[in-house]
Amino acid sequence: MKKSPWSLVLGALSVPSPWSVLGPSVPGPHANGTKDVRTKDGQRTKDGPSTKYQALRTDGYTFIELLIVSTMLLVLASAIMPLTKVTMQRMREAELHRSLREMRLAIDKFKDAADLGQIGATDLKAGAENYPPDLETLVMGVSAANDQTGRKLKFLRRVPIDPMTKSTEWGLRSVQDDADSTRWGGQDVFDVYTKSEATALDGTKYKDW
Repeated sequence: MKKSPWSLVLGALSVPSPWSVLGPSVPGPHANGTKDVRTKDGQRTKDGPSTKYQALRTDGYTFIELLIVSTMLLVLASAIMPLTKVTMQRMREAELHRSLREMRLAIDKFKDAADLGQIGATDLKAGAENYPPDLETLVMGVSAANDQTGRKLKFLRRVPIDPMTKSTEWGLRSVQDDADSTRWGGQDVFDVYTKSEATALDGTKYKDW
C-alpha cells in the first residue's frame, strides 16, 4: 500500500498523526460509503460511490496532507533562519577577536625584539619608538642584529582577512595618534582595529574592539 507524505513525515519525526485523536475507526454499514444490495437471485453486491468519486476524494485528502506538511516546514524554517543568522554572526565575531589578538601580539613581539636590540638598526624607523612601520613588515620580516647570515625575524605569517569587511585593510593607529583616532598618522603601527561600522551582538561597535 502506498504511504501518504503525511505519514512518512510524521513517522520520521515520531509524531502521532493528528487524525489519531479521533480514535480508531468503527466499521459500519456505511463506513466506506457503500451498502449491501440484494439482487433478485439472492446474491449480494456492493452499491457505493463510483471509482471516479473515490479517486477525487483520495486526491483531496492527499492535497490537504501536502498543504499541512508544507505549512509545518515553513514554520520550522522561519524559526531556524534567525537562529542560523545569529550563529553565523557569533562565528564572525570570534574570528575578529582571533585576528585582532594575533596582530596585536605580533606588534608587541616586534616592540620587545627592538627594545632588546635584536633587530638591525636599518629596519627600525626613526621616531617610531621601536614599533613596526606597517603590518607588511611583520610578515616580510626584518634583519636580525649582528647576524651575518641574513636571517630574518618574522612576527606574522600573513595579514588576516577582516571577517566583517572581507578585506585585509585594517584601521591603524600610531603612538602619536589619539586613542580613538580613525585616521592613521603613518609614523608607526601601535594598534589595529576593524573598519566595520556594524554593531556586535553585545551592543558594542566592532571598531571599538
